[in-house]
This record gives sequence, structure tokens and C-alpha cells, in this order.
Amino acid sequence: MTIGINHLEQYRQQFPALANKTYFNYGGQGPMPWVALEAIREAHEQIQSRGPFTGATNEWLNQETVQTRQTIATELTVPTDTITLTENVSIGCNIILWGIDWNAGDHILLTDCEHPSVVATVQEIQNRVFVEVSVCPLRDAVDREDPIAIIREYLQPNTRLVCLSHVLWNTGQVLPLTEIVTACHSVNALVLVDAAQSVGLLPLDLTATKVDFYAFTGHKWWCGPAGLGGLYVRPDRLETLRPTFMGWRGITSTPMGDPMGWQRGGVRFEVATSDYALYAGLRAAIAVHQSWGSAQDRYQRILALSRYLWQQLRQSPGITCLRQHPPDSGLISFQLAGYEQKPYGQLHNQVVKWLESETLMVRTLRNPDCIRACVHYFTTEAEIDRLVAALSAHR
Repeated sequence: MTIGINHLEQYRQQFPALANKTYFNYGGQGPMPWVALEAIREAHEQIQSRGPFTGATNEWLNQETVQTRQTIATELTVPTDTITLTENVSIGCNIILWGIDWNAGDHILLTDCEHPSVVATVQEIQNRVFVEVSVCPLRDAVDREDPIAIIREYLQPNTRLVCLSHVLWNTGQVLPLTEIVTACHSVNALVLVDAAQSVGLLPLDLTATKVDFYAFTGHKWWCGPAGLGGLYVRPDRLETLRPTFMGWRGITSTPMGDPMGWQRGGVRFEVATSDYALYAGLRAAIAVHQSWGSAQDRYQRILALSRYLWQQLRQSPGITCLRQHPPDSGLISFQLAGYEQKPYGQLHNQVVKWLESETLMVRTLRNPDCIRACVHYFTTEAEIDRLVAALSAHR
């Protein structure tokens, strides 16, 4: 059952970071709830009280790992053994990008809205293997053109992999993933999704989308601890990849301890010792969100708030939103009049620094030069009003 709006302030008290600031940076890092912080502390106490390296501790850590994998799989609607536990989105994308057996002449297709970490990795693969790389233009086509048609236009007979984000981190556009996957599979191209902005924001059924690879993190919209994320690999794609990193967690061994092969499922891509205490923290954070209502309930609340902010910004003189239609995610990017007449990024950086001095937390983006504000389902209309009023006053 969804918690009533009248209980919103009480609900928000679970997040200590919200007590002294107006926060709009959920797409950068979500604030952890108290129960997640406490779960991490208790997990460390468990480890230390049992002994950091004992049979009892190892058994307990195995249980923590299994529970965390199960929790994530349930949220994404996928089999548990398809989940690899990683540190972040970049690690997940690297596992896939370096795990494919590339041949010279293979084609990789990116969009122009991808994160620099993905772009840099693809560039290095291009340098080493001489694959072909193309970039399809989605950023400036937002609101005006069909992203499926644009991507289909750039697909080639030799396209091996398409890299894209489910929610574009600069414009906030939600791409129609199922339809894009179908188009890519029609030419036998695999699809790797940067899910930094979708997990914890969108209701997800990855099995239904038939996506091949989906790399995500727990520290943004799930409001979990930094340093813990994951990777989903479609079951029939597991054997097409070679492990990028190798360690004792991902291998099988002979009775004498010699490596002999890879573990089954997503665990084969895991390496070695992790900060296992973070697992309890992420599960606790996810449970907090579940206490509000379903993933669909939370998404609908995010949409209502993001559209409210978007409307307020559009009505404010001197502010231009990147999107001309109501947003379909919690990310709203906008530009201030006169930004192009100053050195790149200067105006927006100055305004963001001033807003932070007023305890209003937003961020700048480089490409395009803009300011981005993010709303979560527990953002308030009063916070939005305060942000818009501050921007108007500064102008």
C-alpha cells in the first residue's frame, strides 16, 4: 500500500541527508536511509565478532551474498544466477566490452548520450582490435524523432554490439528498450545497457525486454551504499563471454586448489574479496523503497513531481528546458539565458555553486552545457518551489 502524502515528512526523516538541505542529485548519488547505515554497521560488527577470516564468517558472508543476489534479481525480474555483483556500472560495462571476442572489422554502435567511461573503453578496444565505431545522434533528436528509427538507421550488417543507456543521463529521456532490442537482434547485434539512471527509477522486467547485458549500480536511485552494483547477463549469452577479471570467486578448482574452469551463472565474472557489509546496506535501502509501494507507484510519483518541476521551469523567464515535452523520468536538465556568451560551463557552474551555498543541491553537465535537477518519489513540491524561486531570484 502506498504511504499517504500526509506522512511524507515522517517518511523523509529516514534519510539523514535530507534534514539540512534541498536535494536534487539522486541521479548522481542517492542519500542512504538510516536503516542502511545501521545495517552496514551491524554487518561489520558481525564480521569482527566472528573473526574476519573464519569458517563461521565465510558461511555468513555466503548467505549475505546469496540474499543480495536474490533481492536484486527480484527487483529486475530475472533469474537469480544471471546477476553478477560488481562495484559500479563502469565495472559491469567493462566486463562485457572486454569479454566479447572481438574481430577486426566488427562494428560497435554508441549513442551520443553515453557516459565517458563507456566511450573511453570503446575507444581503447578500437585502438587495440581495429573495430569500427559509429555514434548515432539521440541527444538533439529528443522530443522530435523516433529513437528506434535513428538506431535502426545506424545498424550495419557487421554490427556486433550496440551500447546505450536506458535513461539518458543528460536529457532524461527513457528509451523504448524492448523495441530497440528487437531492432538490434534483427541484425544479430547484441545490446549492452548502461542502467545507471534506470535501476531504482523505472519498474523493470528485464526478462521481458530480452536485453543481453544490463549494468547498474545501487548508489543512485536505490539510495544504497557507494561501491556496490551489478550486471545482468541474459542466460543464453553467458557462454559467449570470456571473464574480463579473474579471481577465486569466479573460478572452479581441483581438489588440490588448481583453477580448472568458471563458476556457473553470473558469479563467474566476480573476482575476489568485497566489502560484504555493503550488501546488507543495499538490501535495507531497497526494503525502504518497497515500504512506500510498488515500483510502479514510485515511478508514477516521480513522473508527477518531475512534470511539476518541468512546468515551473518552463514558466520561468530566462530558463530553457532541454526537453519540450513532459519528462518521462526523474531527470530534468535546463539552461540559463546567456550561458553561451560566457566560457564553456562558466555560468552554470557559478549558479550551481551559489545554489549549494543556499543548501540547494543540483549539478552541472558538460555535454550539453546545462544544469540537471533530479526528483525522487519523496521529493516535495515545496522543495521544487524553493529551487525555482532561487533560480528566478538569481536571474
